[in-house]
Amino acid sequence: MKIQNSVALVTGANRGIGKALVEALLSGGAARVYAAVRNASSMEPIAAMDPQRIIPLELDVTDATQLSRAAARATDVTLLINNAGVLDFGKVLDSPISAFERNFDVNFYGLLGTTRAFAPVLKTNGGGAVVNLLTLVALASMPGLGVYNASKAAAWSLTQSLRADLAEQGTRVFGVFPGAIDTDMLRGVEMAKTAPEHVAREVIAGLESEQEDIFPDPMSTQLYGLWKADHKAIERQFAAM
Repeated sequence: MKIQNSVALVTGANRGIGKALVEALLSGGAARVYAAVRNASSMEPIAAMDPQRIIPLELDVTDATQLSRAAARATDVTLLINNAGVLDFGKVLDSPISAFERNFDVNFYGLLGTTRAFAPVLKTNGGGAVVNLLTLVALASMPGLGVYNASKAAAWSLTQSLRADLAEQGTRVFGVFPGAIDTDMLRGVEMAKTAPEHVAREVIAGLESEQEDIFPDPMSTQLYGLWKADHKAIERQFAAM
């Protein structure tokens, strides 16, 4: 997947990894970037980054009407980046059902709905690619993030199914598995974190080198190696956190 002259759509583009991805796409030579955000009030600062190439879109990935409207407008997209996500802390036996509903609505059903909406667009434009921002804890669960883990693990399984289904139309599907990243999601959590700009650069590099599974930071790279060697050991390590 070449970024030069591509037309990308990034969900959750107003901050964190999403904003960094918009910047990295522009630096990589994307012809146009649709910056999809849930709140219209956050559109202006994003568009100001490059008024010629950034097109802001109001998009709640859980809203089927908005998804249809976005796909009808952004008909030239060749690269879809499903970045929008939410995180609720809590163990699975203690968290309210509403927390599960919120995390699955955005992290799983939102990813599915957005991909379904844009799959025909990608097909029309030659196939292109879909990138799903997942998480390292989709591979091994941390109990304190039980709700979030479950939604992202489901999204990882969905990513593999989409990879097989969309191959028929020539669309590549990539999964990204970040570790701890310095964004609002982990504000107040004291641990080593990687800058979102670093993650965005590694995502772009992974796309261009056709790495289907991208581990974009030191934590994820190290732990993935350990997970491949002994996934049960990582499961036990995470369970003790």
